[in-house]
Amino acid sequence: MSRLERTVRTGARTGVHVDTMLAAALLGEVLAPSDDLWLVSPWITDVQVLDNSQGAYDAIFPEAPPSGCRLSDILARAAAAGARVHVVTRPDPHNDDFLRRLSTTAPTAQLRITRDADVHEKTLSGGDWILSGSMNFTIRGMKVNDESVTYKVGGADAAQARLDLAERWKDGA
Repeated sequence: MSRLERTVRTGARTGVHVDTMLAAALLGEVLAPSDDLWLVSPWITDVQVLDNSQGAYDAIFPEAPPSGCRLSDILARAAAAGARVHVVTRPDPHNDDFLRRLSTTAPTAQLRITRDADVHEKTLSGGDWILSGSMNFTIRGMKVNDESVTYKVGGADAAQARLDLAERWKDGA
């Protein structure tokens, strides 16, 4: 696969959102899961990451009636498909609802949650792709704030990120 890279500046003023890139990356993880999927963000909200209200993804999400898919749900589906899902976030009550939903829906053996008071990085990374930048995985980060987000497919960046993340947060410790 050739290397692809796209940087977008998102926010209410630009009218650009990260939804499409994020949905494509996460759908890929449900269909062909990476060995390790990393979500690193100081603040996380259980945002809707995929709109299936029109049934466009019914072959993948056969629930009736069609609905939106939240971040915790799609990460849990990737874990059920075989990905080891690593979530690193701050020990802040803001993150509790997301972590609680993810913990109750993802297979326990496939989920590693680390709370780190010093984390400031914002990265989502799979086997051959990485999405990183200034955006927290929250409603404000995805819909309101001015953010810069880079999505890279192919190349060495995702592999290096996985190595670095694993070294920093071994086994959820």
